[in-house]
Amino acid sequence: MHQPYDTLAHPAPGTAFSAADAFTLRTALDALGGVRDLDTLDVGCGHGGSAGLLASGGARRTVGVDNCPDRVRLARERHGAGAPGPVEYVVADAAAMPHLGPFDLATAVYLFSHAPDRTALHAMFRGIRANLRPGGRLLSLVRNPGAFPRVDWSPYGMRILDRVPDGEAPALLKAQFLTEPPLHFEYREWAHADFAEAAVDAGFTTVGWQPSRTPPADASRDEAYWTAYRAWPVSSLMTCTA
Repeated sequence: MHQPYDTLAHPAPGTAFSAADAFTLRTALDALGGVRDLDTLDVGCGHGGSAGLLASGGARRTVGVDNCPDRVRLARERHGAGAPGPVEYVVADAAAMPHLGPFDLATAVYLFSHAPDRTALHAMFRGIRANLRPGGRLLSLVRNPGAFPRVDWSPYGMRILDRVPDGEAPALLKAQFLTEPPLHFEYREWAHADFAEAAVDAGFTTVGWQPSRTPPADASRDEAYWTAYRAWPVSSLMTCTA
């Protein structure tokens, strides 16, 4: 499961879909009233983009969790002690989460798409729920299934190369970020219903969905460009209440 599940510190910084992800998450946090004086958790923190966002927003405590020591090392260099809004980082697998809370808010960006099977998927949700206070929130950007081979996300910085059936498990999608050079990665094509089932099984009392939001149009990405993306975006925002 050592896959690039980064967030605002995307493996594809500057791409359109990463800009849409950042705007979607920031908008959702603003709608909740921000994170000032909250205890916050970012699971699958990657290089620390979302964790840094939570900390800089005034969170009382921010903890980032990732299963890759190298990513955690880089995140500590960027957002550790001495940085504005320092972040605590923990090396741990999301499917075997230690008790680090309780927290008021958790974020998870593209984390669940890397669950190799249903057991791991449910364990991820249970670990996050166990770290949230009653009434706490989970905000998760999750990949939209069913795009391949009909949708071309190349103009937005990502391309799906192949879809490989894998028995009873969700199909494995082989993809690349259109960086220079391209960065190859894989993820599972879980359905939104699979995520919702795992969330309810973990004890979340509400599960909701919001469409991806796009930044304001500008000279490089006009309204027509974003209208095409909104017709079939890379991700949706899943919101859960503990």
